[in-house]
Amino acid sequence: MFKAARIAAVILVATMAPGWAGTTPAPSDAYLYIGWPNDGQTVKSPFKVWFGLRNMGVAPKDVEHPNTGHHHLLIDTDLPPMDEAIPSDRNHLHFGGGETETVLDLPPGRHTLQLLLGDDKHVPHKPPVISKKITIIVK
Repeated sequence: MFKAARIAAVILVATMAPGWAGTTPAPSDAYLYIGWPNDGQTVKSPFKVWFGLRNMGVAPKDVEHPNTGHHHLLIDTDLPPMDEAIPSDRNHLHFGGGETETVLDLPPGRHTLQLLLGDDKHVPHKPPVISKKITIIVK
Protein backbone atom coordinates (compact mmCIF):
# COMPACT_ATOMS: atom_id res chain seq x y z
CA MET A 1 0.00 0.00 0.00
CA PHE A 2 2.83 2.41 0.85
CA LYS A 3 4.49 1.73 -2.52
CA ALA A 4 1.28 2.52 -4.40
CA ALA A 5 0.91 5.80 -2.50
CA ARG A 6 4.54 6.65 -3.24
CA ILE A 7 4.09 5.96 -6.96
CA ALA A 8 0.93 8.08 -7.01
CA ALA A 9 2.81 10.92 -5.32
CA VAL A 10 5.61 10.71 -7.89
CA ILE A 11 3.08 10.86 -10.74
CA LEU A 12 1.29 13.79 -9.13
CA VAL A 13 4.52 15.72 -8.68
CA ALA A 14 5.59 14.90 -12.25
CA THR A 15 2.40 16.30 -13.70
CA MET A 16 2.41 19.42 -11.55
CA ALA A 17 6.10 20.38 -11.62
CA PRO A 18 7.01 21.47 -15.17
CA GLY A 19 10.77 21.29 -14.54
CA TRP A 20 10.60 17.68 -13.37
CA ALA A 21 9.70 16.10 -16.70
CA GLY A 22 10.44 16.39 -20.37
CA THR A 23 8.05 18.06 -22.78
CA THR A 24 6.95 15.06 -24.86
CA PRO A 25 3.46 14.09 -23.66
CA ALA A 26 2.61 10.56 -22.54
CA PRO A 27 -0.86 9.16 -21.91
CA SER A 28 -1.77 9.18 -18.23
CA ASP A 29 -2.59 5.46 -18.43
CA ALA A 30 0.78 4.40 -19.92
CA TYR A 31 2.15 1.42 -18.03
CA LEU A 32 5.77 0.24 -18.19
CA TYR A 33 6.93 -2.98 -16.55
CA ILE A 34 9.63 -5.63 -16.43
CA GLY A 35 8.04 -8.87 -17.60
CA TRP A 36 10.98 -11.06 -16.64
CA PRO A 37 12.65 -11.62 -14.22
CA ASN A 38 10.20 -11.13 -11.39
CA ASP A 39 10.83 -9.06 -8.28
CA GLY A 40 12.76 -11.11 -5.71
CA GLN A 41 13.74 -13.81 -8.19
CA THR A 42 17.11 -15.58 -8.14
CA VAL A 43 18.71 -15.91 -11.59
CA LYS A 44 21.92 -17.25 -13.07
CA SER A 45 23.98 -14.95 -15.33
CA PRO A 46 23.63 -14.41 -18.19
CA PHE A 47 19.84 -14.01 -18.12
CA LYS A 48 17.15 -12.53 -20.34
CA VAL A 49 15.20 -9.41 -19.33
CA TRP A 50 12.07 -8.50 -21.26
CA PHE A 51 10.21 -5.22 -21.18
CA GLY A 52 6.47 -4.58 -21.29
CA LEU A 53 4.59 -1.43 -22.26
CA ARG A 54 0.84 -0.77 -22.40
CA ASN A 55 -1.06 2.16 -23.92
CA MET A 56 2.00 3.46 -25.80
CA GLY A 57 4.13 2.19 -28.65
CA VAL A 58 7.84 1.58 -29.04
CA ALA A 59 9.79 3.57 -31.64
CA PRO A 60 13.55 3.88 -32.21
CA LYS A 61 15.49 6.95 -31.13
CA ASP A 62 15.22 9.93 -33.48
CA VAL A 63 11.74 8.78 -34.59
CA GLU A 64 9.25 11.39 -33.40
CA HIS A 65 5.76 9.88 -33.32
CA PRO A 66 2.96 10.60 -30.80
CA ASN A 67 2.62 8.24 -27.83
CA THR A 68 5.85 6.36 -28.50
CA GLY A 69 9.24 6.05 -26.87
CA HIS A 70 12.07 3.61 -26.34
CA HIS A 71 13.30 1.70 -23.32
CA HIS A 72 16.13 2.55 -20.94
CA LEU A 73 17.11 -0.04 -18.34
CA LEU A 74 18.45 1.31 -15.08
CA ILE A 75 20.70 -1.11 -13.21
CA ASP A 76 21.64 -0.53 -9.56
CA THR A 77 20.84 3.19 -9.73
CA ASP A 78 18.14 5.71 -8.92
CA LEU A 79 16.10 7.63 -11.47
CA PRO A 80 18.02 10.33 -13.35
CA PRO A 81 16.75 13.93 -13.72
CA MET A 82 13.45 13.84 -15.58
CA ASP A 83 14.05 17.03 -17.59
CA GLU A 84 17.35 15.93 -19.17
CA ALA A 85 18.48 13.22 -21.58
CA ILE A 86 18.90 9.89 -19.81
CA PRO A 87 22.62 9.14 -19.27
CA SER A 88 24.24 6.33 -21.23
CA ASP A 89 26.61 4.26 -19.11
CA ARG A 90 26.84 0.86 -17.42
CA ASN A 91 23.93 1.77 -15.11
CA HIS A 92 21.71 3.33 -17.81
CA LEU A 93 21.36 1.03 -20.83
CA HIS A 94 19.72 2.51 -23.95
CA PHE A 95 17.56 0.50 -26.33
CA GLY A 96 17.30 3.12 -29.05
CA GLY A 97 16.69 0.54 -31.76
CA GLY A 98 13.28 -0.20 -30.25
CA GLU A 99 14.40 -3.42 -28.54
CA THR A 100 12.02 -4.97 -26.01
CA GLU A 101 14.40 -7.46 -24.43
CA THR A 102 18.06 -7.96 -23.65
CA VAL A 103 20.47 -10.41 -22.05
CA LEU A 104 22.35 -9.22 -18.98
CA ASP A 105 25.51 -10.66 -17.48
CA LEU A 106 25.73 -9.29 -13.93
CA PRO A 107 28.08 -10.34 -11.13
CA PRO A 108 26.72 -12.43 -8.26
CA GLY A 109 24.77 -10.53 -5.64
CA ARG A 110 21.71 -8.34 -5.20
CA HIS A 111 20.81 -5.99 -8.07
CA THR A 112 18.00 -3.58 -8.88
CA LEU A 113 16.39 -3.14 -12.30
CA GLN A 114 13.99 -0.41 -13.42
CA LEU A 115 12.73 0.81 -16.79
CA LEU A 116 12.33 4.41 -17.88
CA LEU A 117 10.80 5.28 -21.23
CA GLY A 118 12.52 8.02 -23.22
CA ASP A 119 11.29 10.07 -26.15
CA ASP A 120 13.04 10.32 -29.52
CA LYS A 121 15.82 12.37 -27.86
CA HIS A 122 16.18 10.09 -24.76
CA VAL A 123 14.31 12.54 -22.47
CA PRO A 124 11.59 11.12 -20.17
CA HIS A 125 8.01 11.92 -21.11
CA LYS A 126 5.56 14.15 -19.28
CA PRO A 127 4.40 12.51 -17.11
CA PRO A 128 7.40 10.15 -16.88
CA VAL A 129 6.68 6.53 -17.79
CA ILE A 130 8.53 4.50 -15.16
CA SER A 131 8.35 0.85 -14.14
CA LYS A 132 8.42 -0.46 -10.62
CA LYS A 133 12.00 -1.00 -9.39
CA ILE A 134 12.61 -4.70 -8.84
CA THR A 135 15.34 -6.49 -6.92
CA ILE A 136 16.91 -9.72 -8.16
CA ILE A 137 19.62 -11.98 -6.81
CA VAL A 138 22.24 -13.24 -9.25
CA LYS A 139 23.93 -16.53 -8.38
